[in-house]
Amino acid sequence: MCDTLENPWLNNKKNVSCIPRGEYKVRLRLPRESSTRDYIHLLIEDVENRSYILFHRGNTAKDTRGCILVGLGSQQDFVSNSTLAMDLLIKELIHLGAENINLIIKNK
Repeated sequence: MCDTLENPWLNNKKNVSCIPRGEYKVRLRLPRESSTRDYIHLLIEDVENRSYILFHRGNTAKDTRGCILVGLGSQQDFVSNSTLAMDLLIKELIHLGAENINLIIKNK
């Protein structure tokens, strides 16, 4: 449905590493739950030694801060049309009920 961008593996260090491979629960996070995001986004739960790992808007690797960005196209360290991609992803998840969302991270 969309392209993603996240940091490389750097031993799960906060704000600079992607998250470890595994299976995670994901939930919608409303704007009122966030001091920095004024739109519905996704929160990845129970990441070992980390908190507030999100799927959110952004275009470049420096925008990730250890989170996952979504876009409608990608190049090296860049995703495009992130706002539209986030809106479409959230709309689809809500259409599907937005419950029991699982994220599976595998090796490439």
